[in-house]
Amino acid sequence: MINKMNKLKLGALVLLQCWACAEAPKDNTPWVNLTDGTLNGWNQKGGKAIYKVNEGAIVGSTIHDTPNSFLTTNKMYDDFILELDYKVDSTMNSGIQIRSNSFPNYRDGRVHGYQIEIDPSKRAWSAGIYDEARRGWLVNLDNNPAAQKAFKQNDWNHYRIEAIGDTIKTWINGVPAAHLIDDKTASGFIALQVHGIGKEKKEGTEIAWKNIKILTDSLSKYSKKMPLAPVVTKNQLTINEEKNGWKMLWDGKSTLGWRGAQLDNFPDKGWEIKDGVLTVLSSGGEESAAGGDIVTTDLYGDFELQVDFKLTEGANSGIKYYVDTDLNKGSGSSIGLEYQILDDERHPDAKLGSQEGSRTVASLYDLIQADINKPINPIGEWNTAHIISKDNHVEHWLNGTKVLEYERKSEAYRKLVSESKYAKWPNFGEGDRGHILLQDHGDRVSFKNIKIKPIF
Repeated sequence: MINKMNKLKLGALVLLQCWACAEAPKDNTPWVNLTDGTLNGWNQKGGKAIYKVNEGAIVGSTIHDTPNSFLTTNKMYDDFILELDYKVDSTMNSGIQIRSNSFPNYRDGRVHGYQIEIDPSKRAWSAGIYDEARRGWLVNLDNNPAAQKAFKQNDWNHYRIEAIGDTIKTWINGVPAAHLIDDKTASGFIALQVHGIGKEKKEGTEIAWKNIKILTDSLSKYSKKMPLAPVVTKNQLTINEEKNGWKMLWDGKSTLGWRGAQLDNFPDKGWEIKDGVLTVLSSGGEESAAGGDIVTTDLYGDFELQVDFKLTEGANSGIKYYVDTDLNKGSGSSIGLEYQILDDERHPDAKLGSQEGSRTVASLYDLIQADINKPINPIGEWNTAHIISKDNHVEHWLNGTKVLEYERKSEAYRKLVSESKYAKWPNFGEGDRGHILLQDHGDRVSFKNIKIKPIF
């Protein structure tokens, strides 16, 4: 009888085990581990926080008097699905960098790029998306209480991160957290951040990461549906920009706010608006011979301006500011200070100018050459022009790097003007206000994300 009972118990146990196996099917996803129990395949950038391996997990510890530290993969990744677990001290802030980079000419090598936030504070924005050392917050969790509540304090948390094409999706402990459509950066390393701390915080606080695995093949097969509506950054202000007084200068779909430089309305030819991109069409390289330049209907004094631009081979164009459309009513382009847009390798203008190199990309056209070590992306890729003008101090930036500066109305500036093609225009570039202009130089050049911050 006892033997029969034992057999029944054993049979029940076997059935229970089989049922459990059926409930938890094996994960056949072809994951690749990013750790092997050592720090092989990783290197440290930025600060001097301490990274070590403990019981299979990578553990980062804070130290005083050092900037943000990043343990980065040696390998670069573009499209991928990443999963990992982490446990963070409740007093820390951290993050997972994806598609991030470090270039000597960008803020002395500072790590920058997308960061999947780790935030144990009351704010609870863990798995939100931050743009480290660039644009700041892209997706926070203010409107996602379910994801905010999903974070487990003083315990292991699980992230799933999908970066496929221009779309980034995140989950925290299985809860959808962030959905972003943004094409700023397509490739870069993955990194584990230990945030810098002030003297008021305890040194040696820790964050640990484990089970770090990645998938780079057959992504459409394994990608998960995201129920959250996406945050789209194309022709939209970011969270930080909106808070800091920026406004869109072009809405991405209409001609509102723009007109022909020598017209009352927008040109009826020569310009194209398609898929959120404003393009001046090719007409054989002749200046203002097709649709002509376009200008803002409003005038601007002190300002910050950002414009994404994309060149075609051999193309020439420009972004002009403090433009007075009454100065030149004849043929050719309207007159103003110009941030040059040019294919330096192929267009002959790169070798011309009153000052050496003063007609190369990002230069102050015909007056001041941009830094020769400027970071320019290849033809066919997007670049970001950034112009700052405040109290007559002007700076040109290209892809996050300052490439020149000058003092408008200074004696040095006036001397450069006297030696240039602008010498015939009295008080050239010295107006207190003017239009912003996009130039038609007869070559195909595209623009998007045109935004301005008036400075009062």
